[in-house]
Order: sequence, then structure tokens, then C-alpha cells
Amino acid sequence: MPARTVSEFALDPPEAERLANLSGPFDSHLRMIELRLGVEIANRGNVFRVDGPDTAVNKTERLLRELWNEAADTTLTEPDIHLRLTGYDADDTVANDIEPQEVTIRVKRGTLRARGANQAKYLHAIATHDINFGIGPAGTGKTFLAVAMAVEALNDSRVQRLILVRPAVEAGEKLGFLPGDLTQKVDPYLRPLYDALYEMLGVEKVVKLLEKNVIEIAPLAYMRGRTLNDAYVILDEAQNTTIEQMKMFLTRIGFGSTAVVTGDMTQIDLPKHQKSGLKDALEVLRNVNGISFTFFESRDVVRHPLVARIVNAYDARDSADAQTGPAS
Repeated sequence: MPARTVSEFALDPPEAERLANLSGPFDSHLRMIELRLGVEIANRGNVFRVDGPDTAVNKTERLLRELWNEAADTTLTEPDIHLRLTGYDADDTVANDIEPQEVTIRVKRGTLRARGANQAKYLHAIATHDINFGIGPAGTGKTFLAVAMAVEALNDSRVQRLILVRPAVEAGEKLGFLPGDLTQKVDPYLRPLYDALYEMLGVEKVVKLLEKNVIEIAPLAYMRGRTLNDAYVILDEAQNTTIEQMKMFLTRIGFGSTAVVTGDMTQIDLPKHQKSGLKDALEVLRNVNGISFTFFESRDVVRHPLVARIVNAYDARDSADAQTGPAS
């Protein structure tokens, strides 16, 4: 049985509004932390007392101090607490080969922070490598964080252009003929990238930057023959690239540019006989210096808690099928 301990500490400076923000309505945030970390939390004003297993108490104190700092300029919500707790779960299982640094990104919606060691590792890798791969299930923040880093680089004038690319592959459905001009035809495939940009910059600014061609959103096929200098380039849904497309994309990178490639190997929409360019790149480039790979897991999911359970359920089914063959 793990040893129990009690820790008493004060969160300074004492501020009633910050305390209410941290605690949540009817102390709901504190109750979430208690349930997830297996501790008991009591407080009198800004003086807290945490009782529980030694490791959990230390983790809880560290979490409360971090949340106290955030509460000074950010309104905390239950999803925020859930995401931070999920990050703490992930911290225990991520290899300690790097020291994740606190990364904050200023965008229109407020301040974005890495949620857990894997996201911190991902952001650190993007900041220090010219070509980066972020691979893992839906909802782990791969694309969102890459767009956030790109927007920050653009705002700081570290790059001149932001180019967001996606392969135009139908996600399991036959969409048939799409009316309209080129932009209208490819928009359905690029909508998630627009959504991320709108959240980062606001609709009006995105529209202006698109008109000036500072931000470019394009299907992968239109990258052939180009050299991308002083640009931030993001290839989303890379699991749906062919081997030739992936090689073509990676060889577009010019001086002063950063590329981020994101994808989910469990959601490949290519024909069965065609090998994914993302899978091939993992095999070919894994040991190439200057290229980073960050692998996310279901524990890194930052959407609704059910998303992680859904990912785990499908993974379990796929593992069982691999051993026994698919059920008829």
C-alpha cells in the first residue's frame, strides 16, 4: 500500500477572483482533481491541504500551482481541467529522453499551452527542426498545434507565408461531381484547416491574409514544381498521400521554411492496394538527422473523454482481427 502524506501550502498572491476561477462552480474543478488523482483537497482561502498517496500529493500540489498561475489571466473551465489532468496521465508514460519546456502560444482566442509531455515534445520539436511529423489518432491536437505555431511564426515575421496543404481524397464516400470553381471544389477537403485558422486569427483577418496570398490553402496536387522559401508549410491528413506525393511534398522545402506533416495511420482512405506515403516516409526517414517524429496515443486525446475510449475500442478490435482474422 503506497505511503500517505499530507501537504499544506499557500497559493500566492491571495486573490478571491483567482481562487474562485481555480476552484470552479461549487468547487467542481477541485472535485475533478480529487477523483482523478485519488487525493482529498481542503482549503481555507488560498491555503490548501492535500491528503493522499505520496506521489499523488506531489502531483496535485504541482498541478494546483500551475493552475493558479493560469487562473490569473485565463478563465478555467471543466474541459481545461480535464485536459490538464489527461496531460498529467500522459506525463507518466512518455519517455524522459527530452525535457519538455513550457510552451505558450498567443492567438486571438487567448493563450495556448501544451497539454502533457507529448504535446510539449511536439512543440519543442517543431521549434527546433525544419521537418516534423506528428502521428496519432484524432483529437490529439496534431494539426491545431501546428497551425498555432505557424500563426505565431507569421505574426512574429519569422516566415513570410503560411501554406496549408491537404490531399483531396474522399473519406470513404463517393462525393461525385462538385460544382463551382477550383476553390469551391477543394474547400470541403480543407475546411478543418479554415476552422483552425478562424479560431486562431478571427475570420476577418484570415480573409484579408488569404486575399493577399500570405495564407495559402491548397490541395497537395498543386505543390508540384514549387520551391517554398521562408514559409511555414503544414501537410494535414498525410496518411492519404501516395509515396510519390509524399516525396514530392518533402522536396519542396526551401531555405527558411518549416514543414509539419500530420496524419493518423488508422484512417487511411487510399485504395487497398496503395501504400500510404506517410507509412513509407516513417520507414525511409526514421533515422534521417534533422527530421523529428512525435507519436501520439489515445491518452493524448484532447477532445471529449469518450473520443479516447472510442480510439481504444477500435485499436483493441483491430489487434484482435490481426491475430484471429476479421469476423465475418
